[in-house]
Amino acid sequence: MPRLAANLSMMFNEVPFLDRFDAAAKARFKAVEFLFPYDHPAAEIRRRLDDGGLQQVLFNMPPGDWAGGERGIACLPGRTQEFRDGVKTALDYAGALGCSMVHCMAGIVPAGVAHGTAAALYVANVAWAAEQAAAHGVKVVIEPINHRDMPGFFLNTMAQGADIVAAIGFDRLGLQFDIYHCQVTEGDITKRMAALLPSIAHMQLADVPGRHEPGTGEIGWEYVLGCIDSLGYAGWVGCEYRPAGETIAGLAWRERYNV
Repeated sequence: MPRLAANLSMMFNEVPFLDRFDAAAKARFKAVEFLFPYDHPAAEIRRRLDDGGLQQVLFNMPPGDWAGGERGIACLPGRTQEFRDGVKTALDYAGALGCSMVHCMAGIVPAGVAHGTAAALYVANVAWAAEQAAAHGVKVVIEPINHRDMPGFFLNTMAQGADIVAAIGFDRLGLQFDIYHCQVTEGDITKRMAALLPSIAHMQLADVPGRHEPGTGEIGWEYVLGCIDSLGYAGWVGCEYRPAGETIAGLAWRERYNV
């Protein structure tokens, strides 16, 4: 049975962010993930985790100017010091929250920047971040994201991500396999999952096309969830979906698919 983590950036939006920890615990989740913790003191988030008996399994490094449309800065020229400062901030939060994984967003390639330039900068930055994180007992993960939701994002395919993991080393870098993004970009979810399993450190799910909870779209979840079990994947699966309605009502899918 896959181990599910509630994504508090997308789920339980009926209440303010800090109250979502309690809501997730009451909904029988044992772990949580979210996009960014940086608007709140780490000590306050840790208190909410402890009060709910929750494990923090993932969050993102600082993404640059999120409100301005930036989605990570790892592949952006001229931002190396800002990137490194962000890595240090993320590791401070990871230590305080007892979180063993942080996601490094690649970023949207700026107009006029050659793909090769962005690629070289991205790999160098990820390798540096992974080395720093390893010294703190934290693994960096990278996530391919589809161009429909995030046009111009540097990292697109699961194979591309797995190649970077192999080059840097799975002991310090892992693939974040998002089933939703995989289906939108490439399809063939379970075959890719099986082929890339040694690289996968974290998974996430949402149905296609609406990015809502399983059972609201085209993906055959009984088969996909069964494959996660049969492959022996032991990590967490983040529920990174936007509930089609009220969050608690939408959680009926867990009983439907016996998770």
